[in-house]
Order: sequence, then structure tokens, then C-alpha cells
Amino acid sequence: MKNSVRTEKIRKILRDRYSDVRTQLDYDNPFELLVATILSAQCTDKQVNIVTKALFKKLKTPYDFADAPAEIVEQLIRPTGYFRNKAKNIINCSKAIIEKFNGEVPASLEELTRLPGVGRKTANVVLGAAFGIPGIVVDTHVSRISQRLDFSDNKNPVRIEFDLMEIIPEKEWNDFCLHLIYFGREICKARKPLCPGCPVAKLCHYKDKTG
Repeated sequence: MKNSVRTEKIRKILRDRYSDVRTQLDYDNPFELLVATILSAQCTDKQVNIVTKALFKKLKTPYDFADAPAEIVEQLIRPTGYFRNKAKNIINCSKAIIEKFNGEVPASLEELTRLPGVGRKTANVVLGAAFGIPGIVVDTHVSRISQRLDFSDNKNPVRIEFDLMEIIPEKEWNDFCLHLIYFGREICKARKPLCPGCPVAKLCHYKDKTG
């Protein structure tokens, strides 16, 4: 299942196709990226960027969010969905950053995942994009494609994360996940993957191929 030659061929094809990858969330500092990533749950990056453009003009720092009434934060982030829970998490996360880390976003997986509303996926996004620290980000695209391409036979995101760690060089963890995300958005879609013309079709064993 985890044939190294086949895996390297797939990685090369995706590297060549998506040669310039980065998170598509807009941010100016680690805290803004953390907030944007929390907002991105069940929401598109495009919609999050629209919301944060206005949000960060009103609330910029952990101190701003910690002092803001929940109703105000909810109103500002409402278009991202699940706004009450997201507002609660962002406010509590901001308070924890102030109380535990002197207002600075920590740069370790262990410390980030101690923050309210921050799981491994969110933490790895922040570590990779804001701090350049390797991490495997398992979102819906990475989870789906890892199973379709036989990189993992697990459905649990944490287990998929560790499966990918075994077959992908650490220095390429961040870019590899972005390659899968770009690939998932363009071709290997959830409901109807565009298998005809897919650049890795000959290396893919997915049983429900289209076309």
C-alpha cells in the first residue's frame, strides 16, 4: 500500500503541477492566522478572507478579542457559520494566549493544542505557515485523497497524520499537504472526482473512479 516508488511518482506529479503553494488564508501575523484557521472550519477560505478583512480592522490582537463582547464577535464572524461556537473559542483562546503566553501565539504543537478550540489540524496550519515548522495538516481533502491514493487506510485524522509522517520526508510535510488540498479542490473532488485527465490516474487504485 505504501510503495515508496509509487508514492514518489505521485509526489513529483503533484509538485510539478502545484509548484507554488501556500495557505490561501490572508493574515499578517501568527495570531491572525490562528483566528482565520479557526473560522475556516466548515467554511471556504474565500469566505473567511472576506470576513477577516473587516474583522481585523476592528479587532486585531488577543487583547482586543479577549475584551470584546461575545455578541460583537458573533456579529462580525456570522457569515463563516457556527459563529457562536467559533466566537466562544476565539475569545477563550485569546484569553489563554494572554494568560499563558504573554499575548504571543506559541510555536509548538503541544502548547497550541492546549488553547481552546485549537486541534492538531489548526495547530499544524499555524506552525507551518506562520513559523515554518513542519507539520501534517489533515483536512477533508487530505483525508479523502490519502485514502483514495492508498497513503492511509485510516479514517481518523490523527492516524492519517501519523501514516503520512511515515512516508513523506519531514521537510516536505507542509507542501505535501497543500499539494493534496490544491489537488482536491481542482480534480479529486469529494462527490465527483474528475478522473478523466487526472495526472495521477494511472497510479490511482480508487475503486469508484469516474469515466
